[in-house]
Amino acid sequence: MADTTEAGRRGALYFDYQATTPVDPSVVAAMLPFFSDQFGNAGSHHSYGTAAAFHVAAARQQVAQLIGALSSDEIVFTAGATESNAIAIRKIFVAAERNHFITTAIEHSSVLGPAAELVRAGHEVSYLAVDRQGRVDPTQVESLIRPETGLVSVMHANNEVGTIQPLADISRITRAVGVLLHADLTQTAGALEVDVQELGVDLASFSAHKFYGPKGIGALYVRRGCSLGKGLGRTESALRPGTLNVPGIVGMGTAAELAVERRSADRIHTVTLRTRFAEALLAAMPDAFVNGHPTKRIPGNLSVTFPGVEVDEVLRADPCLGLAMGSSCTSGRTEPSHVLLALGLSRTLSRSTLRIGFGRATEWDDCHECVERLVPLLMRSRARSRADQEVSTGRAK
Repeated sequence: MADTTEAGRRGALYFDYQATTPVDPSVVAAMLPFFSDQFGNAGSHHSYGTAAAFHVAAARQQVAQLIGALSSDEIVFTAGATESNAIAIRKIFVAAERNHFITTAIEHSSVLGPAAELVRAGHEVSYLAVDRQGRVDPTQVESLIRPETGLVSVMHANNEVGTIQPLADISRITRAVGVLLHADLTQTAGALEVDVQELGVDLASFSAHKFYGPKGIGALYVRRGCSLGKGLGRTESALRPGTLNVPGIVGMGTAAELAVERRSADRIHTVTLRTRFAEALLAAMPDAFVNGHPTKRIPGNLSVTFPGVEVDEVLRADPCLGLAMGSSCTSGRTEPSHVLLALGLSRTLSRSTLRIGFGRATEWDDCHECVERLVPLLMRSRARSRADQEVSTGRAK
């Protein structure tokens, strides 16, 4: 059915790169043979299987290089970061046979969900608070660790406000007392020059679709030498048995290699766009403010609060702007963002916040058009909110 709405006629834009990215054409080309001619199961011992296994091994090396892993055997392929997070918490933490888990108040739901399950199962969970800019104080980690702590999980960068955490400082604390450190690298792998050796993490999760690879494939980094607990191995067959997704793995490897080549240029490109976009938006809406850390943030993220604006109303008015209210996993709900609440925003202000994401394909013309279409909607929503408030005040009198 043709789109006859005003928004549809004006054309669709995309500013939700923290939710997902388009698959790079070269990644698609690399994957295609493994759906047809090279369809073998990598676990089979005939020629089709060994050919598939060869390409899986090559992709494993490409993914290892993306995050600075010392060896490709530290990479376990999964269905995505959500599964990787679940393995780290549900399997590795539980196998450690310790009762205490530490994470932050601003983690993705794929960490907070398993954490809640741990509580229901009788484990203890402590939540690290963050400051107004979304940063964790490493000394807080030190104060919460105790003898029964089995795992600390801290996301490298937040998916809503973009703030980057001081993982290297946190890892010095966890290493000193022999506690495993897990990090969700979903927003940084491919976007930043991530080096798991410098970060000092023992476990790390990430997804291909965040760096122009396919959906449905991700990885868990498992540092060689770290103890995973009684009877727990460190391979796919031990941590998540099943047939390997060879096309997805090849696609992830290709996307990883491209990310290594392009991330520096991508970073400059997205930071430039983000800066110009923010300047234009804040000039038109001077009482708006940016959330997150001013410098320690991922390059393509912008979180802006517009006091007095109902953002969900704005998004419904022009869904073709391709913007998000918050995390893609929660933006369909009416509940305020737990991340913004943790930063100290009120429930009202959290509902007045937009997440704007920039990527490799974003051009300034797109940004200019987005601002031109967005600002009138923001002003209209604010005027309506003020009018409603005046009516309510009049009734109260």
